[in-house]
Amino acid sequence: METKKINRRNWIKTGILTAGGVFASPYLGFSKNSDLPLRLDQHGNAIYSPFFKEYLPESLREYPVLAAKLNANENPYGPSPMALEALKTAAAGGNRYAWKELFQLVDKIATFEGVEQKNIMMGPGSSDLLEKTAMALFMNGGNVVSADPAYMSLIRVAEAAGGSWKPVPLRDDWSHDLDAMEKAIDADTKLVYICNPNNPTGTITQHKDLVDFCARVSEKIPVFIDEAYLGFLEDGMKQSMVSLIGEGKDVIIARTFSKIHGMAGLRVGYAVAQEERLDKLQKITRAGMGISYPSVFAAMSAMDDTSFINESRERNAACRDYVYESLSKMNLEYVPSHTSFMIFPIEMEGKKFLEKMTAHKIGVRAFKFMGKNWCRVSMGTMDEMKLFTQALNTVLI
Repeated sequence: METKKINRRNWIKTGILTAGGVFASPYLGFSKNSDLPLRLDQHGNAIYSPFFKEYLPESLREYPVLAAKLNANENPYGPSPMALEALKTAAAGGNRYAWKELFQLVDKIATFEGVEQKNIMMGPGSSDLLEKTAMALFMNGGNVVSADPAYMSLIRVAEAAGGSWKPVPLRDDWSHDLDAMEKAIDADTKLVYICNPNNPTGTITQHKDLVDFCARVSEKIPVFIDEAYLGFLEDGMKQSMVSLIGEGKDVIIARTFSKIHGMAGLRVGYAVAQEERLDKLQKITRAGMGISYPSVFAAMSAMDDTSFINESRERNAACRDYVYESLSKMNLEYVPSHTSFMIFPIEMEGKKFLEKMTAHKIGVRAFKFMGKNWCRVSMGTMDEMKLFTQALNTVLI
């Protein structure tokens, strides 16, 4: 196996693009010869754990123009009309830092979450907050316990900073194996990380089980719950772990404006946690410094545009149902999703599958886990999903 890593000290000093960023922004700005903290096999595929790898295209720098870009879980409908209007109006203030305005956004978020302003930490997207947490906690070693497969942003940065990953396979029903995760905690564990709904599987762990787990485990180890996709659930706020903040639990909840709000390119996210926990994280970061002045106003307006949020959720669900029906007609199984993407097994080697789909100008992701090859496809517009299923009929059938 071929392994390529960057020196940890130099990586932290230079602040180069992290492997977490690569995972969040696929195929942009790196090749299989890059000095990134990313392990590659002899075929140029990313090795995340002994049971989890991602197939990467042969050419990562010359990715073609796509008819349907369905590989990054982007909301094709946003930003919302209200957010766009706010963005345009605020653009003239782009020469200013947004400190005062950022406090206004923090106040709005705190009210929405039912917490105090001191419990909010802003960042340019939730991935930035995941990575800053990893840098703060793992520069002196330790391990992070999470599901396998999982969203790799925090995990890859933890490893690059000096920590290690203790992966725990998902259960047969695709939920987090909370009992096994708790048993995996040892004296070197510094964090438990849970993405719910989970990426890349789109599956969810039951609310009551997760609340019980987080309340109990956070008494000894901080628990990070990544809720990036919670907005796609009809009762998303009821599924959140934010209520544990009021109980004094050492949990960190991450949210983003990139998904349901359709603002992935505007980079706004936030974490909710105990004040003491946020103080430790902010020793190495200036929190919301990376959020632009116009983006702050766009985020505040996006929160008020409930019509857009509901419409995005409905359109996303309609596209998922269409893909479910199309896969069933092709006699292909799939894993029911609670997010803006879904997975299904493919009877084809992943790199070859990517090559064939790309030839049809369709961008998707391909993984290997649970002993199978999988396609992960994001939900685009209905027209884009029809292009996807047409290509799939040609490639797999």
